[in-house]
Amino acid sequence: MSNRHERVAEEIKKVVSEALRTKVSDPDIGMVTVTDVELTKEMEIATIYYTSLNDNREEVEAGLDRAKGLVRSEVAKEIRIRKAPELQFKYDTSIEYGHKIENLLNEIKDK
Repeated sequence: MSNRHERVAEEIKKVVSEALRTKVSDPDIGMVTVTDVELTKEMEIATIYYTSLNDNREEVEAGLDRAKGLVRSEVAKEIRIRKAPELQFKYDTSIEYGHKIENLLNEIKDK
């Protein structure tokens, strides 16, 4: 990824995090943390990776889908790029995966 892509992705991450914290008041979303943003080469689609304290992923995902337009408009307002990218929200499973690996390593160590 180019330096420009990285800077834009980091800015999108900041704006989305702030918008979810202050502008979106959907109780289904609850406490969401944006962990990463990936942009397509043409910067047309931004994939927003998130984690949530809410155990019901379907509710959180539905809430984020409902808030997608508002969040995208915040991105368009705050970041100076030609066209605001379409937003896709994906649950970040890397933390769960890391815990699983850590538990397996601990089991091996104990044996």
